[in-house]
Amino acid sequence: MAEPASPQQGSVSSVFAARLRPPYRRGRTRLVIGAGAALTVVATTVALCSGPEPGDHAPTVVCSDTGNTSLTADVDADGRLDEIRDPDRSGQGSVLFGRADERVEVGVGEALGVWQKARGLLTSDLETRGTFGDFDGDGYLDLALFRSQEDSGDSPRSNLLVHEVRYGPLARDLSGSRSGTIRVRVSFFVAAVRATDEDQDGRAELHVFQSAGDGGYTEYVGRQQDGGLTLSEAGTGYYGKGDWDELQPGWSDFGTCVYTSPESTPSVRREPLHYH
Repeated sequence: MAEPASPQQGSVSSVFAARLRPPYRRGRTRLVIGAGAALTVVATTVALCSGPEPGDHAPTVVCSDTGNTSLTADVDADGRLDEIRDPDRSGQGSVLFGRADERVEVGVGEALGVWQKARGLLTSDLETRGTFGDFDGDGYLDLALFRSQEDSGDSPRSNLLVHEVRYGPLARDLSGSRSGTIRVRVSFFVAAVRATDEDQDGRAELHVFQSAGDGGYTEYVGRQQDGGLTLSEAGTGYYGKGDWDELQPGWSDFGTCVYTSPESTPSVRREPLHYH
């Protein structure tokens, strides 16, 4: 993938130290040791929860390949274009980060935080789904992330452990510059997610397919509202497993990447949208 020569504007929908006196009694010794252990836990927690910081490069072009299954953008705002891949358009994709000397791929399943992983340790059949789109319209791609429990037979389980949006620019561990909640209607299994921009207003819509019982799924559509995303039922019917693979639209309504030469930064071509 070519690296950008310059920012693309207009087409983008940004030890403490302490001295302790010598202990005089055994009770004080226990207290000091206990406090030290607590501080160690706090420091360890901070270290575990602190990920790499994204860059501060201006937003670059966001565009789709012609197959509608990959997206080009500077996800981590380091000035280099990255590629988001989701061949099945189900929300089990990954980001291929472009760097000067290597390319690093990070899947949405690796985006979970320490506490989010810990909450699911005693629960089986958990699945992670995520999709990328500029939900707040600032030009940087955001990540809508879900973790939920798969159905048991035809009965949906009400166990949605993660439903949040991470606002870009994103770091290389897919942590966000800030986060917000995704307000769901039901807490059932999330089988697929995708982002679109059907009205091409620069703010992406979030499409979520959740269990509805008897092996079917209901579609919900989320839009930016009050610092997060609010889902409402789409009213588009009842889907069987895998039906969303054929649904339109997809990433192509962000605009299709156009390269004038192999070394060029892509521009965007927008064509009339014909959905079925």
